[in-house]
Amino acid sequence: MISMVMVAVGVYARLLKHAEAAMACLAVDPAVLLMVVGVLTFLITFCGCVGSLRENICLLQMFSVCLTIVFLLQLAAGVLGFVFSDKARGKVSEIINGAIVHYRDDLDLQNLIDFGQKEFSCCGGVSYKDWSQNMYFNCTATNPSRERCSVPFSCCLRDAGEAVINTMCGQGMQARSYLEASAFIHTNGCIDRLVNWLHSNLFLLGGIALGLAVPQVLGLL
Repeated sequence: MISMVMVAVGVYARLLKHAEAAMACLAVDPAVLLMVVGVLTFLITFCGCVGSLRENICLLQMFSVCLTIVFLLQLAAGVLGFVFSDKARGKVSEIINGAIVHYRDDLDLQNLIDFGQKEFSCCGGVSYKDWSQNMYFNCTATNPSRERCSVPFSCCLRDAGEAVINTMCGQGMQARSYLEASAFIHTNGCIDRLVNWLHSNLFLLGGIALGLAVPQVLGLL
């Protein structure tokens, strides 16, 4: 039932994006990913459910093999991510820089970046000047955009007494030095913030991984 809900949400999101004529700028469209994961989950759990009800050895063996493969892939991903943490960091940096370039091209991507920058109190990949990679925020003299040398409003320091969000608060911040800009926006990049968050929440992440692994192991047994 959960997998069917995932497929339905994925289809709805995909149709909505088509209706808005928006193209995903990520390597994989989240809507498509949700549909694929939902279909695979449905097929695997269907084999286990029907195999148990009908006592079908073939379906149960298929369910066991699929669950074993999924479990081993998760285990391998965790080990490789830990061993090759530097390469993983480089890949994350590449993804973030690509997202910055396409910030204005997809509303979903834009909302995701704004959410991340507000939650982690950061701006850009390595620093706030990474936003110069975006054609709208580019700091070159030939850029005709009104947002030239600016950063998104999600980079700005939060004012508790501000009733209405000032979306122009990042105007011209790239032209300022780190010290000057730090009075108005977050100057630290999101990559370091993300790494620090992961390091400080290792027990939480370990608990989530264990919580996902236990049902799989029980299913195999």
